[in-house]
Amino acid sequence: MLPDLVSLALFVRAVDTKSLSKAAEQSHIALAAASRRIALLEHRYGVKLLYRSSQGVESTPAGVAFATHARKMMEQAEKMQAELSDYAKGMKGHIRIKANTSAITQYLPKDLAQFSVAYPDVKLELEESRSGEIIQALREGDTDIGVVMDGVPREGLVSYEYRRDRLVAVVPRGHEFRARQAAFEALLKYDLVALDSSAAMMRLISDAAARAGQPPRLRVQVKSFEAVCKLVQANMGIGVLPEAAALDFAPVMGLRLVRLTDDWADRCMYVCVRDFDSLTANGRKLVEQLVGDACLRNKRSPS
Repeated sequence: MLPDLVSLALFVRAVDTKSLSKAAEQSHIALAAASRRIALLEHRYGVKLLYRSSQGVESTPAGVAFATHARKMMEQAEKMQAELSDYAKGMKGHIRIKANTSAITQYLPKDLAQFSVAYPDVKLELEESRSGEIIQALREGDTDIGVVMDGVPREGLVSYEYRRDRLVAVVPRGHEFRARQAAFEALLKYDLVALDSSAAMMRLISDAAARAGQPPRLRVQVKSFEAVCKLVQANMGIGVLPEAAALDFAPVMGLRLVRLTDDWADRCMYVCVRDFDSLTANGRKLVEQLVGDACLRNKRSPS
């Protein structure tokens, strides 16, 4: 049997404050009752969780491990309470979505807003992740719907074409590279400001550089489009970003956009699910809105 949440919270407070009396006070429990709860935890698991002294309490090695699990259990309980509270207030659905940065910064906010207008009682839980992480979350059942970039393996999942975007080079004002459009190979002699290696875009860049027989000069790698643009603005190198995202930053930062002529620079995003029919009714409605009924009729088989 799992320990009750009151005892878990008491133990975590004792660890944080290094005082059982303070933990008892914060938990609104008498010190004797608090001591008894800790003793019961130790008896249940057959290990000593706290070292006690006149100066207070300290976690034993077992106590450190127990505190880690206790925090996770309390966090999960809080999430459960919040979700059930939403249902109590009239919420009629909950859809978990993980999407890549390109989708979130370009197209997804407007599409989700339209869905929320049509279905105001459905809660949308959106998390930004890399495409590879999203695929893994879908396979493990940790999300309902994923939006990923082309180029990541999608075997075993059902995927529908969502949107397309175009990659451009982002160049600082005054840079010697003056072309308005160019193949990516022309950029390889310059320092690059890039996203971290887990980004789907970096796989495209690395493959293109390998075909050209010249490794990219990655001067700095960051996690966001805005950070790329700020470093380009500071003359740290040339960046590569989706055009729509780059246009959000380029005018105010004085950056120039160079259209990449490579075929791989034209990218496709996909909405992915483990199985369309196993989604909730609200989940199916969201997928239908994102990709369109025609797309669903034309493609209902795994990738």
